[in-house]
Amino acid sequence: MKKILLVEDEESLVNVLTLNLELEGFHVDVALNGKEALEKFDSKYDLVVLDVMLPEMSGFDVCLEIRKTSIVPILFTSAKGTSLDRITGLKYGADDYLVKPFNLEEFLLRVGILIERKKERGIEDEFKFGSNVINFKTYTIIAKGKNMSVSKREIELLKLLISKKNEVVSRNEILDEVWGTESYPTSRTIDNYILNFRKYFEDQPKNPQYFKSLRGVGYKFEYFS
Repeated sequence: MKKILLVEDEESLVNVLTLNLELEGFHVDVALNGKEALEKFDSKYDLVVLDVMLPEMSGFDVCLEIRKTSIVPILFTSAKGTSLDRITGLKYGADDYLVKPFNLEEFLLRVGILIERKKERGIEDEFKFGSNVINFKTYTIIAKGKNMSVSKREIELLKLLISKKNEVVSRNEILDEVWGTESYPTSRTIDNYILNFRKYFEDQPKNPQYFKSLRGVGYKFEYFS
């Protein structure tokens, strides 16, 4: 049974969401404020549904704390629905942002999509190739003998490519999966991320062994263990 941490201080909404999530077959734990959410959170959860405006500690701050140790999918819910609010939520590390009041069916659909996406990308917290190590949980890598931190988006792109290793992943799929519908990166953005990966991991960045680009098609992580 998939487990969801619902962080919401509005009792009536907690009751409605909990009932409907349980009817969909999810196990739901509830936290009524930000501090309680961090006390309850651990790696057992498949999704965090997180209100932005909470007592004790804002949802944004809770998200930042969770992102220090976990890449669990996070769905923000908030009455604050401007473009700036949504962009802020995504920058803080959320995977999706839903404005209140929302349609219950849309909410359940987004929950299902985020959990399914996590399952499809289901690889271990740590991945090793050659002398390189990527820790998806701590956002750190060991490459060329150096230990360094990388960004959430770099980790998400690495995880997508590695989960489909030896397959070509199209630019559109990467944009949908990693950037989502709220961001509009330039055409060179993904290329720049791939160039960074080559600098991190490749002995010869101009003649890559692992991170390859196929002009007009997409990108591929090539590794035969």
